[in-house]
Parts: sequence; structure tokens; C-alpha cells
Amino acid sequence: MANFLLPLLTTTAELAKDSFVKKTRQPLAVQECFLYKLLQAYQETELGREYGLKYIKNLEQFREQVPVLPHNSYEPYLERIAKGERNILTPDSVVYINTTSGSTGKQKMIPVTRRFQNSLGWANLTCIGFLSEALRSRQRQFGKLLVTYSSRLSGVTSGGIKYGSGGAGVLRMGKLIYEQLCAHPYESLKPTDSLTRHYICLLFALRQESMRGIAANFPMLILRICNYLQLYGKELIEDLESGEIASWLKLEPEIRFQLEKVLRPAPTRAAKLREIWKSHGRLTPKLAWPNLSFIGTARGGTSDFYFQRFPDYLDDTPVFGSVYASAEATFGIYHDLNNDGSILAIETGFFEFIPEPEWEAQHPKTLLATEVKPGNLYRILVTNYSGFYRYDIGDVVEVLGFYENTPIIVFRYRRGGLLSSTTEKTTEFHATQVMQALQQEFNLSLEDFSITLSANEFPAHYLVNIELTSTNSLDDPLAFLLRFDQKLKEINVRYGLKRLDEVPPPRLRILSSGSFAILRQRQVQKGIPDSQLKFPHLSEDRNFLAGLKVEQEIKLVEDRN
Repeated sequence: MANFLLPLLTTTAELAKDSFVKKTRQPLAVQECFLYKLLQAYQETELGREYGLKYIKNLEQFREQVPVLPHNSYEPYLERIAKGERNILTPDSVVYINTTSGSTGKQKMIPVTRRFQNSLGWANLTCIGFLSEALRSRQRQFGKLLVTYSSRLSGVTSGGIKYGSGGAGVLRMGKLIYEQLCAHPYESLKPTDSLTRHYICLLFALRQESMRGIAANFPMLILRICNYLQLYGKELIEDLESGEIASWLKLEPEIRFQLEKVLRPAPTRAAKLREIWKSHGRLTPKLAWPNLSFIGTARGGTSDFYFQRFPDYLDDTPVFGSVYASAEATFGIYHDLNNDGSILAIETGFFEFIPEPEWEAQHPKTLLATEVKPGNLYRILVTNYSGFYRYDIGDVVEVLGFYENTPIIVFRYRRGGLLSSTTEKTTEFHATQVMQALQQEFNLSLEDFSITLSANEFPAHYLVNIELTSTNSLDDPLAFLLRFDQKLKEINVRYGLKRLDEVPPPRLRILSSGSFAILRQRQVQKGIPDSQLKFPHLSEDRNFLAGLKVEQEIKLVEDRN
């Protein structure tokens, strides 16, 4: 059945892609059609009546009548929806509430209706069509993949609405499709314990030598999958051979029972993997699955920092961005491998762009998809079936060019995710570019990094906190710090100007091994789902790294007096 349905799914995806490509030639017409249909359908909701949606006849009237608002403006409405009130933001029943990770701010709620979910599902199908075509052009093949998202709900609201991460919601509402796509049973996504879930997904996926892909929300999580495969390779091979699930895993009894019913011994496959493990001293995805065709994970933003470590485990396996999305919306659809740019998802929402000169305006003037220019940065706004209008998620995107007549965009950073000793406004994109360049220049691999500010000083020093991987050492940390300062001056012009007489010299702090693992565990303990972890590379929280051991602190000469 699965062997029949996967090709059918791929064919359907390529048809969806072809339809989308045609629409990219007339983006404004598609966008206007989407907006007017939404306004008509939502005009009798409570918010629709407040905004007078039924009286809006054109785009200018829409932009004049409906304000640009962030999420906190919707919170009173969302609290009522969670209690079970209807027709508040959407005319359709809310079947699920997406909750954001909260890793970069307050956790948010996003109402999900079938209409909203279907619009995003079509975008996901379209991206599979692009992926299938891109792989075929490179003599690669689309097929089964490994994912480790949790399908567990976070809970149920007082109004009886289930809520949880966006990933869990997608898995539960699209169970049939994911059963065809995954190289492991759906039940393998149910364990609560993160390590247990990863281990079991790997165990079942290792049975299938022909597996084609690995997918995770963020590159850091792909590296975690690689690390688990390396750490537990021997145990996984033993379980594969015996057809049993390790007793030491924290696995709920009922889930263990379900999984053990479908797990069978695979001695031939286990013997082959054991030979690989003995020959290379470890298991990596590329060794375990020689026909691995692609990695699906987020591109843009801070991703490039982590991509530098991919070849250690994945050789030259290409990376596909899938969709540029958040819990609130899908903004872009990726169309090629190893490409940071995604095509504006013109069928999932109505999009507006705030140019940089308007960012501080109370009522900013916006541009439409056909009015943006390559090379410029914009704040992106979305109106979609979740019941948000002109919603400002805080993302800053750069327009790279056009696919047909539709913008190709890339996420650069989250507005508000800035670091300033005075007023220099260093972004995560600036910081990632610097650290990426330094890793190459010093032939160095970092486990991770975070830039914070020194406490009880004004103006504060930048503290460049790094953790080296177990196989790396930094022979000349002073030279590294000097180059950090020089490189940041080049990339962030404001920093370069302020460093002349306002911003004091940065300091380098080398953290002990395991420091960033501790930080990630702290995030999980706060209730952030492990599949949604986004690590902030900039933080103005002076206590962000509290309790971590600093092996060495280095200062520039000008800072030693």
C-alpha cells in the first residue's frame, strides 16, 4: 500500500507545483483574489465587524482601514477562543491551537481551522513537487524520510480545544500522509522522552537502507540526530539484530507494546551496519544510508553557522529548505536544493512589505509583492485564514530576486533580536556572518556560540561566548578575538563607527565542554518542545549564561589598562 501511495503523492505534488508556477506569473491577481475571498468569508466575525471588512472594496481601503498589529493585540480574542467562544477571529471552528516555542519571546497562540490547515498543506505539497523535480535533475530520488518530531499534545483548553506545537498539530491532522512519508511507524513519534523518541525513530529507519531523506525544523536538530546515531550506533545495531527495544529507554509501556508488535529482527542489515561501524569507528547518516538524497531543514537566518558542520556527518548531501514557515503562517516555498531563497507563498496569505525607512512609523506605508526590490530588507506582514490581519510577526526578510514575477525572499533575522552596547544594533545575521567567516579562517569547528553583554558596565562589553567541539582547539584566542572585532566592524557599519569612541572592546570567553547542552536543557525544562528549540545567538539577558564554567577569558590589549 505504502509503495503505491508514495509515487501517487509525488505525482500529486508535482501537479501542485506546476499549478503554483503558473500563478507566480500573476502574483498580484492571485494575492487580490485571496484577500477578497478572505474578507468576504470573515466579514461577520467579531473582529471582521470591528474592522468593517464588508465595506472594503480595494487594497488601498484595506490598508487604510485595518491597522498593522503584533500578536499581543490579538491575545484578548485568543483567550476567548481558548475558552470555547466561536466566530471571534474565524467563521470556521477552531480545531487546534498552535503554540509557539517561546524560545525567543513569550509563547503565542495561533488558532487553526481546517481551511487554514488546508492552505498550508497545499504549500507543503507544492514544496515536495519542487524537491522531487530538483532531485531528479541531479540523478537523485525522493523517498522515505526520517523525522523525530513529537506528536504529543501539550493539553486541552478549558473550551475543549487541543493545543500544542505546530509540528504535533500537522502530524496529527495529516497522519495518513506522514505514514507514507516516514521510514518509521507513526507510533515512534509518541514517546515523551526526547532521547527515547530519537532512538526509536533511528532504530526503525536503520532497517531501510534505501531511506532518502532526513528532516528537522532547524539545522541544530539535524546535528543532534547525527550525534545520537554516532553515540548509540552500537546499541542500535544490537537492537536491530535482536528485534527488541532497549530496556533502558524511558518508553511508556503502552507505546512499547505497540512498537514491539511491528519490530522484527533484521540480522542481515545489522551485520552490514556492524561492519561499517567497525571499519569507520562510528555510524553517520551517509554511511548508514548510502543513497541519502537530501536533508530538509530551515535555511536563512543563523542556519549557515550550523551548515558548516554538516559535511562531518553528511558529506555533500544537499539541503532543501522545504517551506519558510512559522506557527502563524507559511511565507515562502523553496524551489531548489542548497538555496536560501524561497518563493513568496502567494496562495497561503496576503502579504505586505514594510520598507526599512518605515520601520519606526506608527502607521507604516507598505509595498505589495510586485513593488519590492532585490537587495532590500523588509518587515513582512501577513493576512491569512488564522484570522490575523496585516499581522507583524517581526521577521525581517531580504528580497533576493524574482521567480517569474513573484519575489524570492530569505529570512534574515527577527526584529527585536538585536544587541546594542550603545545604539549600534548588531543583529543575529551580522553575528552569524562573522562567526561563519571566523570558523573558516581559523579552520575551526564550534559547538555553538552566544554573544551577550557584560554586567554592571555602561557602555557594556560584547562577550563572545564560544564552545569548541571535542576535536578542536583554539591555538591563538587573542587573534580570534581581534578578527571578530575587525570582521564585525566590516559587516555592521554601525558597530564600526561606534567602536571608535563609544563601544568598548569585545571579550572572548571559552566555555567548558557541554555548556550549550546545559543551556538547551534549560530551555526544555521551561516547557519549550525539543523539536522547536531555536538557540538565541544574541542575548541582552545578563544572566543568560549564568552558572556555566568559563575555561578562559581573553581581552584585547586596549582593554587591559
